[in-house]
Amino acid sequence: MIQSVVFNLLRSIRMNTWHWQTWQTLPYLTCALLEDFPHGFFTQQFWARAPGELVQILEPTAQVYRVKQVHGNVVLSPSELEKPPSRDESSLSDLSEADGLVTEQKSQAVWACSADCTPVLIADMATGTVAAVHAGWRGTAAEIVPRAIDRLITQGSQLANLRIALGPAIAGEVYQVSTTVAAQVTASLFPKAGTETEAILAAAQQIPQSPILPDPQPGRVRLDVRRVNALQLERVGIRAEQVSIAPYCTYQTPEYFFSYRRDRQKKVQWSGIVSQNWGS
Repeated sequence: MIQSVVFNLLRSIRMNTWHWQTWQTLPYLTCALLEDFPHGFFTQQFWARAPGELVQILEPTAQVYRVKQVHGNVVLSPSELEKPPSRDESSLSDLSEADGLVTEQKSQAVWACSADCTPVLIADMATGTVAAVHAGWRGTAAEIVPRAIDRLITQGSQLANLRIALGPAIAGEVYQVSTTVAAQVTASLFPKAGTETEAILAAAQQIPQSPILPDPQPGRVRLDVRRVNALQLERVGIRAEQVSIAPYCTYQTPEYFFSYRRDRQKKVQWSGIVSQNWGS
């Protein structure tokens, strides 16, 4: 009963934190935690606009940076990219492979694309540095969001100054996976639990608001990947009030979001944020 009340309260807070915006009648989301930064979680209505065009909505003069996402845990900075920034995105074959970008200077726009995976935008309220991360189940298992936090800390950020928005993604109640996958994703939360699938899942199911939900099919469970990311952030010292999870499921909201699990189409929506670097 208490857990249900807490869950509904948190959902209400999330709803109040996320806001619909429009550009030429097209809808996109913003998060109040990042309100000091030009940013957006764009919907399927913006298909097939790429970051070079979408940046005009956020900050037209910003340099655009994106990577070739490979479901890993590599996080790069603009100076580490093989391809220089360009508004011409006709050739993407030489993009650097990574799933996260952390800015180094003012007016750098970093982007992540997703369908059911989690787009994560991070901002440092003190320095103005930002990051964009693509966190699928494989990247989450490899702790890509904590790696992005590590990169920010290396560049001078303090944990207390970070604000993190986990955008629209497939919700746990509809994301069926094997127990093996669920254990791989949640293993990072229990470094002392060993490698046995059943032991890891048993530990995960004891967590309040567990990321592991039951499924009627043997050998399957439902997995809340965004909840795992939030728990990983908690483990590295991020407070709950520094994180907001979008109250939208890509699978269950076909009017706004592409979902590969639902439609089996290779279409994505983009999420981006622009660094400010105050005082630089």
